[in-house]
Amino acid sequence: MRVNYTVNCSILLTDVPLLHRPQAAREAGFDAVEFWWPFDSPTPPDREVDSFVRAIEDAGVQLTGLNFAAGDMTAGERGLLSDPAHRSAFNDNVDVVIGIGERLQTTGFNALYGNRHEELTFREQDEIAIENLARAGRAAERIGAVVLVEPLSGIPRYPLKRAKDVVDVLDRVQSSTGVTSLRLLADMYHLVTNGDDIDTTVELYGDRIGHVQIADSPGRGAPGTGIVDLDRHLATLVRRGYRGFVSLEYISNSSDPFEWLPHQVRRSDRADDCAERRSRRSGSPTAECS
Repeated sequence: MRVNYTVNCSILLTDVPLLHRPQAAREAGFDAVEFWWPFDSPTPPDREVDSFVRAIEDAGVQLTGLNFAAGDMTAGERGLLSDPAHRSAFNDNVDVVIGIGERLQTTGFNALYGNRHEELTFREQDEIAIENLARAGRAAERIGAVVLVEPLSGIPRYPLKRAKDVVDVLDRVQSSTGVTSLRLLADMYHLVTNGDDIDTTVELYGDRIGHVQIADSPGRGAPGTGIVDLDRHLATLVRRGYRGFVSLEYISNSSDPFEWLPHQVRRSDRADDCAERRSRRSGSPTAECS
């Protein structure tokens, strides 16, 4: 079984300054990285965007995924797109995110749905979410990309808990707007924590999965620190045809957070192709870089 790994540099390598993390991942043997939103504002200054892009390019890694701005994550916020008050901020952020993706041929963008607000009805929030997801999906389509929607655990007011919750949103976007470029982000830690059975999820929604993230449970540690049979689940995904990257998105306090993973399997078999296309700057990125 061949798995293409990517390192989430927003949760791992945090002892290194953010712009140095792509190089740190490269030195650890990886050639693909992803980030949550790495800026303080949905619309950062051009110089900050350029510095981020340059850090990826200088490290010689592929940016496989990037989150849309999600608000103040440390304060518990998890997304802007279902809050009418953030309509303009999210729309502006879409332009920035897709611009970065076009420069780096990134083809997966994670859109956290947003928490429920007591002063708003569920219908109000869901309607603006569908509108914003459709806009993001159309923008992503222009560069051959997809928008990812993720169930989360540990955030009581976040409404998407299980895979079916996300698939229902994807179906509503498609039926209401015709946009088909949205996919389920299957984070195995969140799914298991919220009570989803991974085998059933893969069986029912395998063709809707656009990206995979892994951490063990309980504890959200590295594979092998908990009770989840991640190797078996990944093998099932591969057998079902999944060819995307698998993100390492776990918490580690070890001096070597990747000690569980042999060096010879850290390098992907696709980043070279993506990097070559990026260097040629010809055409649009393709889904096989996602």
